Amino acid sequence: MRLRPAAVLAVVLGALVVVGLAAPAGAASDAINIKGTLSDTRTDPPEPVPDVKISVEIDGAEVATGVSGPDGTFAIPVPGSPDDLLGQDLTVKLDTESLPEGTSLTDGKKTSFTVMVKTNADITVNYGIGPEADQGPGLLQEIVQNSINGVFLGLLLALAALGISLVFGTTGLTNFAHGELITFGALAAYLLQDAFGWNFYLAAALAVVLAGVFGLANDRLLWKPLRGRGTGLIAMMIVSIGLGIFLRNVYQYFFGADNHQYRGVPSGKLWDLGGVGVSPKSFYIAVICVVVLVLVSLAVTRTRLGKATRAVSDNPALAASSGIDVNRVITTVWIAGAALAGMGGIMWGLQNGFDYQVGNKILLLTFAAVTLGGLGTIWGTMAGALIVGLLVELSSIVLPPELKYVTALVVLILILLVRPQGLLGRAERVG
Repeated sequence: MRLRPAAVLAVVLGALVVVGLAAPAGAASDAINIKGTLSDTRTDPPEPVPDVKISVEIDGAEVATGVSGPDGTFAIPVPGSPDDLLGQDLTVKLDTESLPEGTSLTDGKKTSFTVMVKTNADITVNYGIGPEADQGPGLLQEIVQNSINGVFLGLLLALAALGISLVFGTTGLTNFAHGELITFGALAAYLLQDAFGWNFYLAAALAVVLAGVFGLANDRLLWKPLRGRGTGLIAMMIVSIGLGIFLRNVYQYFFGADNHQYRGVPSGKLWDLGGVGVSPKSFYIAVICVVVLVLVSLAVTRTRLGKATRAVSDNPALAASSGIDVNRVITTVWIAGAALAGMGGIMWGLQNGFDYQVGNKILLLTFAAVTLGGLGTIWGTMAGALIVGLLVELSSIVLPPELKYVTALVVLILILLVRPQGLLGRAERVG
């Protein structure tokens, strides 16, 4: 006998209806379950962990509890229909006292966590159990560690920020394209190493020279003509913003948006100084920064060009009337400031890696350092950079790591409100 397709379909649908009507009421899932497995990760393969208590709370009230079985699994039904539970926050807690002695969760955050019910499906959570977790460093040790990191950060910022202070001191320009001078140094060293296979140290040295040449080109092609036309400082500041955006896009076009690392510079084994870790690479970078900052300080205070730079910074008109070539001093400042910025970008990239906008990312930190210390004063910039570095790193003790750089913005706002001239700057009469 040949069956028609329509008859077969009708028989199947009828059977499904009969089975659905005959199924017991409790067979259908009418609750959301918190389920999962507890495994002891100290063994291979992991062994189940029984008799561990898990509870579920809604709005602070415990609504369900359960324990893991011999196989380490658990399933805790949450009271209420799935539809009523949609949008509710369920807090799942594990009783750490019920764990085997000497053990703890490998992920301590899972001891208590909250999850929102978004569907009527069961919620799965698995726990890994291992040796008792280390309690971590004490507060004093953490302060010491972060203070060392803050000094290292401050030295890097001082090297990167000196150019802003030098240019402002001699021309009055607040250069928002300074971040791109920092990026130029980092990318130039990377290009010489990646495209030509140069040793990092040789590539870095030539990149600093190229950064100085780039600063000279900036002054000769843009800033000197604008000064010659008598362009106001506000207009020049806006031009610097546009220049920064333009250069940033040029860097992205040629180098892409990937993060880069230098090759051939070993990090070395971490030095353990009484529970405080110091990276050899960070230490040597800090030493280089200190040497450069000392040399810059000696050059400004002891050399004829340095004295001329300070004279132009104090009073350009008086300096010109006394026979100082102001334009030559400004050009030299642009070369030196860009070279220092490029070196700062290389050192930052060596420590943290870099991309096409690394200078823009740390521009706020450099401005905070310069403003805190006093615009136009190199010693104020150095002091401000160290203070900002310490505040940023120490703030991470109480703030999430991703928010620690907000400290620099707070410092910038406070110093502008309380002492706009900075710590070592001089108050000036306007108008």
